[in-house]
Amino acid sequence: MNLTIKSVKAVPAYIPVNLSIGPVDVETALSCVVIEITTEDGVVGHGFTAITDEEVIAGIISELVEPNLVSLNSLNREHIAERLYWLLSPRGQTGYASHVVSAVDLALWDILGKAVDQPCWRLLGGARTEVPLYVTFGFGSFDRDQLSDAAKHLKNDGVERFKMVVGHHALKKRNDGASVRAIIEEDIERVRIVREAIGDCDLFIDANCSLDASSARYLADRLRDYDVTFFEEPLRDNDVKRLRDLRDQTGIRTAAGQNEGQLFRFRDLLEAGAVDVIQPNVAICGGLTAGAKVAALAQAHNVTMANGGAFPFHNMHLHGGVANGGLVEWHLISVEMCRALYGNLPDRSGSTITLPEKPGLGFVADGDALRDFASRPTSHGVGKG
Repeated sequence: MNLTIKSVKAVPAYIPVNLSIGPVDVETALSCVVIEITTEDGVVGHGFTAITDEEVIAGIISELVEPNLVSLNSLNREHIAERLYWLLSPRGQTGYASHVVSAVDLALWDILGKAVDQPCWRLLGGARTEVPLYVTFGFGSFDRDQLSDAAKHLKNDGVERFKMVVGHHALKKRNDGASVRAIIEEDIERVRIVREAIGDCDLFIDANCSLDASSARYLADRLRDYDVTFFEEPLRDNDVKRLRDLRDQTGIRTAAGQNEGQLFRFRDLLEAGAVDVIQPNVAICGGLTAGAKVAALAQAHNVTMANGGAFPFHNMHLHGGVANGGLVEWHLISVEMCRALYGNLPDRSGSTITLPEKPGLGFVADGDALRDFASRPTSHGVGKG
């Protein structure tokens, strides 16, 4: 079989999402890029990245990546990853490059799985046939009543682990005159409401790197009575030293890594004792190839691993494949987004998902949907969630 790369195509998409959780119904939108790599013998792999500017990623793939990948063997993932590093990253260690590499790598794993007729999770090691989930539902656009109603509905549907947003863009909003303290005081009430709605289930909170150290500590101190399972990415820049300080000063479990794109950043978080949970996202960190390396680092440091940053259908392969795989994030907006793009997606059962036996990633991109989204306007910077 000739698995030489023949073409690399990228489709940017800004996807409207209608999210219905029982009585709660909201409209939102999220950006992504789907990449399609075709081999000389016609095997097609689909990769994916998101939480970035889709116009930029598509341009990088078209203008830089395709000319440098055509004629390479699609099975040589390490060779391709190293080539892309020197092409995209050496003078800019974080940012768009890792999104591009992630999309390419996922497509290459999809090709490998199809070539050998095996799912990616089994090729990664086949540690388990199903993975546990937590459900991200508590978005900043929800008011208090919507948060409570959505939480109660999900609990009745068998959900055991819940995540909600706090500190929503607080530092960014401060630049426009908002009060960070007022945002945090509202967060305290929102967490209280959700805890009352879900009872003794696990509750995770996520600030998406939106707080300074003092504000994050103030919030953590005032949430002691609400039994937060972990505080995800509380600090701007995932500041390693300040994360360690927050963990030591408050006793709260910290998590980070969903937005990291270089292996040394994961190493630094682990070696500093800055996190209790490390969170590579294969749609951002460099794909399944990089995700497996982070998993090895986590195992060597005896630190729990979980999926952060959404996109369970790609990340489930890493957590099903490696021995120290952990929780996968069933992010409700990203799930609906993926349903608009792909066919044959598995569904959750309560708080677990069974891994697919279909080869590769186990699902296929809908060509008609891709063409439709490609013809629509892009987000111009507002599609990162």
